[in-house]
Amino acid sequence: MITLLMGENSYEIHHQLRQLAADFRGQTEKIDGAELELQQLPDLLMGSSLFSEKRLVIIRDLSRNKILWDKLPDWVGRISDDIHLVITEPKPDKRTKTYKALQKVATVIEHKPWGERDYTQAEKWVVVEAKARQLTLTPTLARLLVARVGVDQWQLGQALDKLRFMNTVTEEVITEVIDARPAENVFDLLETALRGDSVRVQEMIAALSQTDDAYQTFGLLSGQVFHLAALAVARDGDDVVRDLAVHPFVISKLRPYANRLGARKVGDIVNYLAKADETMKTTDMDPWLVAEHALLKVAGQ
Repeated sequence: MITLLMGENSYEIHHQLRQLAADFRGQTEKIDGAELELQQLPDLLMGSSLFSEKRLVIIRDLSRNKILWDKLPDWVGRISDDIHLVITEPKPDKRTKTYKALQKVATVIEHKPWGERDYTQAEKWVVVEAKARQLTLTPTLARLLVARVGVDQWQLGQALDKLRFMNTVTEEVITEVIDARPAENVFDLLETALRGDSVRVQEMIAALSQTDDAYQTFGLLSGQVFHLAALAVARDGDDVVRDLAVHPFVISKLRPYANRLGARKVGDIVNYLAKADETMKTTDMDPWLVAEHALLKVAGQ
């Protein structure tokens, strides 16, 4: 039996491998395909162990070993019935003879990484994973957690592990215990500017400049302003969520500002950031000062 686990969702592949090993009654072997040698294949794929007749052989990243990857089609039909061969490949070349051969004989399972369009799936997953940790999260709290952490399952799992030690989970607890991802910090910065709090904007810029990259921060800021502009001209905020794959939580926070400012003033904000972007690219001015100047103009709206 052959199973090909492919895709760049390392979390899902890791947990499926753990489940396969837990369900298997026999010997489990884990092999680094990049270090595997050709003369090892007969014993690995055809031989049996002295201690166990059934073997689960997990080979990761075999495609990095071009010689063995190219030779694998010669072996797929000779693998012992007592061996379950599991091959894990994050991004196999589907044009190769080996991949095409595996497609014919293997159970192929693809785990794609989650992206911006998978927030709803992530929120449902968080509720289920929280329950497995004896932790109760409402859909609202799950939405807040995903908005704060993002859709990376490793980071979401770590966040849930932190929350499981709390007596009660509330919005305040999540905000206090779970570190915000850079995009969330930048959203808070933009929101502060949109509220007109110039002093707080300067304080936040000073804090971010100690830990974050100015150009990355400005890029995230520009993305948030783009979403604000889309809301200001859109007839329906749901269209923005669907067309731009923006989290509904973000849209719900931006919508009041888009409604209050209107398309013309939001257009002015876009121009402030466009000029700041040009200044960053064409001068040697401190990028943090350029970003701060643009945000102070936003705060003065």
